[in-house]
Amino acid sequence: MKYFSTRGDPEELSFEEAVIRGLAPDGGLYIPTEIPSLPSNWESDWLNYSFQELSFAILSLYIPAQEIPSETLKEIINKSYSTFRDPTVTPLHKLNDKLHVLELFHGPTFAFKDVALQFLGNLFEFFLLRRNAAAEKSGNQEKERLTILGATSGDTGSAAIYGVRNKANISIIILHPYGRVSPIQEAQMTTVTDANVHNLAVHGTFDDCQDIVKTCFGDKIFNSKWKLGAVNSINWARILAQMVYYFSAYFQAKRAGIINDIKRIQFVVPTGNFGDVLAGYYAKRMGMPTESLAIATNANDILARFWKSGRYEKGENGVVETASPAMDILISSNFERLLWYLADEAEATSASGHGRAAACATVKSWMSQMKENGRVPMPKEVLERARKDFIAERVSDEETLETIKAHFTPQDGTPSYIADPHTAV
Repeated sequence: MKYFSTRGDPEELSFEEAVIRGLAPDGGLYIPTEIPSLPSNWESDWLNYSFQELSFAILSLYIPAQEIPSETLKEIINKSYSTFRDPTVTPLHKLNDKLHVLELFHGPTFAFKDVALQFLGNLFEFFLLRRNAAAEKSGNQEKERLTILGATSGDTGSAAIYGVRNKANISIIILHPYGRVSPIQEAQMTTVTDANVHNLAVHGTFDDCQDIVKTCFGDKIFNSKWKLGAVNSINWARILAQMVYYFSAYFQAKRAGIINDIKRIQFVVPTGNFGDVLAGYYAKRMGMPTESLAIATNANDILARFWKSGRYEKGENGVVETASPAMDILISSNFERLLWYLADEAEATSASGHGRAAACATVKSWMSQMKENGRVPMPKEVLERARKDFIAERVSDEETLETIKAHFTPQDGTPSYIADPHTAV
């Protein structure tokens, strides 16, 4: 299994290199050369797996044992999820007979991103320790270090900091939009006193922070000097780790009798940067039976508008502040990964036969148009293919608050449940 850039950089990387680099030199995102199929007996063999066992089974399909030996990978996984308060890691909570919540807030910072970032932090540390040990054996005493540079709309920053705080050979710098993250999230980031943790507040929006990060990664001289690493969901390991909880939800629902051969599961995912729901797309492509993945957006509805009209374009008023700030994003970075698969499928049905190179060229052109013009006119067949696996809806703040109120108020024997604004969307 190798990894390549969605924009066509010719180099194929190992899993380790893809994780360490984060963003490709051409600005593209790394994706695997193939999406593996699930083993033939996966439903019966994995049915009673713990989250950690499930994580090992899925991650092993993408990480060759030659890169991370099986026992070592198990150790990294177990260490990563030992910090969670619930033994299930991501328990499925019943609201009513038709609606369940997959609770992703049981990690150290109460953010869903803990699921991926606890794992990613331990991965970074493992790779660097191994590299430095090998260098020392060969007589090179200079230690390799990694400078993690990330942007946050709130929860990524604190989850990333808690994932790498006080880890060997790693420094982390997190940019957040000044006055646009919650006081609790700001405190979680700025009160960590470990020497390797640094926070910067930026006058602007999350997209401004993300643009700074992408510019730094795109500067080859700067990147080489400081050895930049990514913790945002542009990093492939984030997507990989998040696939696991889709399978966990599936098996929890199956064990509880919620789904069967006739009654299938559907995931509705609050969506900002598209990384969370993209992990569900990979699970679906691997062979997990689900209904269409439902994308729920707030007023920053670039994705909902795309699925309605086929137009991928920025909103006229920039980023809108909402009650669900982690989703206040103008452009969804991970959408580029899905666009590559849509372009590849379109190319597969064409007569050109140029395959991967043509899909990369198409994506590179789309991303260039988006940067220059703020919009991309998508071909009709791309929208039709996107609608095969996804649906999308926009939810207002008023609807979000009404949903929170409705579930907080017990009715018809249904107990009270406190839903955060992102879950409510």
